[in-house]
Amino acid sequence: MSISRRQFVNTLGAAAVAAVSEQSFGQNQAAKNQPISCNQYSWITFYNREGKNWGANLDVSLAEYVTTGLTSYEPAANNAEDIKKLLPFLRKYKLAMPSLYVNSALHKTEDATKSIESVLSIADACREAGTKIIVTNPSPRQSETDKNKSDEELVEQARNMDKLGAELKKRGMTLAYHTHDVELRAAAREFHHMLLATDPKNVSLCLDVHWVYRGSGNSQVALFDIVKLYGKRIVELHIRQSRGGIWQESFGDGDIDYRRLVKALSAMAVKPHLVLEQCLEKSSPNTMSAVEAHKKDLVYSADVFAGWLR
Repeated sequence: MSISRRQFVNTLGAAAVAAVSEQSFGQNQAAKNQPISCNQYSWITFYNREGKNWGANLDVSLAEYVTTGLTSYEPAANNAEDIKKLLPFLRKYKLAMPSLYVNSALHKTEDATKSIESVLSIADACREAGTKIIVTNPSPRQSETDKNKSDEELVEQARNMDKLGAELKKRGMTLAYHTHDVELRAAAREFHHMLLATDPKNVSLCLDVHWVYRGSGNSQVALFDIVKLYGKRIVELHIRQSRGGIWQESFGDGDIDYRRLVKALSAMAVKPHLVLEQCLEKSSPNTMSAVEAHKKDLVYSADVFAGWLR
């Protein structure tokens, strides 16, 4: 759609929210009864299509969110204040927040120090919600002529990723490296270096299944090669499906064999946190509302991931 996830995160601070009475998070920790979560970016794309603004009124947005049956939520945050505004609504709607998505800028020393401090302040604000996974997709290089990071920038980024992961580990949290398609350019040098040059104890992987598939030229061969290489580091899946390369409105059978993915990870004794992210793009079908689509997502997910949901 017209706004990217990164752009939306950068505008979060503009939304005004009201105070809500305090309640306990106790019954909601780690999404014990419903481990399937959903990233807010999916809802952004559906709301954009309807001419609405997800998160402009968190009370209204999350009231609709829970009508789907979802009991866990993966938001994005730009600063600790965003989390402080969100927490009362998580309590009100009894939503768990096992994971959180944050932006970071780690390939330049002068930016990385501030970025790490910001992510850690966000992580500290999440403690009350029992958040265990911090997902980050380091910012791409801002250049019109050369979008690929230099070797020096990749080395610097990996060093800072490892540092951030070590600090989060001290807080009882896991850093999960996330990518889109840009990290798969140039023989996937950025993607591979982030995993090969960091300590698995400090940096895990949030496998965004469809972005890896798309970034590899719509290749399941490449996707499952990555699973073979790094499957043991996968702590979270971002789940999206396409047909004929086009994102569909709801999660179902399509280009990516998710049943095969479940078998491959199960064989490694890996059971990642599941996060729906069935987003829309310009060519996606237009047949159902956000609520209808996410209800269907849950039904299909209960089948595909049945072995993990018991």
